[in-house]
Amino acid sequence: MTREIKVELAERSYTVVVGVDLLGEAGRIAAASAGKPDRAVIITDSLVGPLYAVAVAAGLSATGCRCETIDFPAGEEHKNLTTYGSVMDRLLSLKPPIDRRCLIVALGGGVVGDLAGFIAATALRGLDFVNVPTTLLADVDAAVGGKTGLNASAGKNLIGAFHQPKAVIMDAAVLKTLPPAQLDNGLAECVKHGVIRDWSLLDFIEENAAKFVAADVGALAELIGRNVAIKAAVVSDDEREAGDRAHLNFGHTIGHAIETAAGYGAVSHGQAVALGMIAAFHIAADRSLIDSTTADRVRQILVGLSLPVRFADLPDLPAAARDPARLREIMAHDKKNIDGIVRFILPTAPGSVATFDDVTDDHIAAAIAALGS
Repeated sequence: MTREIKVELAERSYTVVVGVDLLGEAGRIAAASAGKPDRAVIITDSLVGPLYAVAVAAGLSATGCRCETIDFPAGEEHKNLTTYGSVMDRLLSLKPPIDRRCLIVALGGGVVGDLAGFIAATALRGLDFVNVPTTLLADVDAAVGGKTGLNASAGKNLIGAFHQPKAVIMDAAVLKTLPPAQLDNGLAECVKHGVIRDWSLLDFIEENAAKFVAADVGALAELIGRNVAIKAAVVSDDEREAGDRAHLNFGHTIGHAIETAAGYGAVSHGQAVALGMIAAFHIAADRSLIDSTTADRVRQILVGLSLPVRFADLPDLPAAARDPARLREIMAHDKKNIDGIVRFILPTAPGSVATFDDVTDDHIAAAIAALGS
């Protein structure tokens, strides 16, 4: 069954379509949302392209749209200015040259969505794009909200722009090709949504964990729909992260620092966010914001999903990613910071969080130390 979720952003509003076997519908959905484009360029990576680019291109061609494909090497380590420059050069070298009526189609996981979205935001000063995520992590996180961007040596996603898609197409059937570790990667963001907005979502995740691992497309489609509805509501209220949209960064302050310190690709985003959530709960407990029962519940769910809750769960994690001084240095570049103050999203009750700008270095150090205990 197909579900449509509206992201309400006035003239930039768009629909997220969630269902099964939707890749062939890409042309129809794009035509309905982007004014029936006569030319489209699919931007994908070296893993996803061979699996799904032909199906998406066929769907686009069926509406009379000329379709071309550009790919780049898969992996978080390629979400950078070098890859951006290469893809942009190839896009602008197409014959005949593209114009502003060209539609960009992002086909892949979060790396593809971020990079292709940034290409769309900057090529010819802005092109329409449709996002077709192919991982659970991209479905429930990166594909909704209009954040696009690249990593820098100083930290994750420090280069980018807000550029909303014209539509997002989420096909749960493609998740059958994901390894279990990649499903767990996306489940970390689902747990995050439960913590910040809907505590009952944690019950659903726990009760259906076996179905997710077995790639039950019905269960996955429902999971995606519930999470997208949460994120769509947050984004609709605060498109550019001026207020409560920052709540979506729960677990990401220390989590992003761990990813950066480890070296992009050395630790998955979901693993880093899981550790970041545990650290945030430690800070919240130290400040008496939540009780131990609430923190223990989340810890148990993460463990049940094979996600790390301490550094020892990732024996190959580089030493730099465990170093409090290095992590604190990276956090100084966090996009949520104001006047050099590291801002944290901390849980205050089941299903509720708040922003704090008075977390001390001692609190941060203690939380990182707790990950090593």
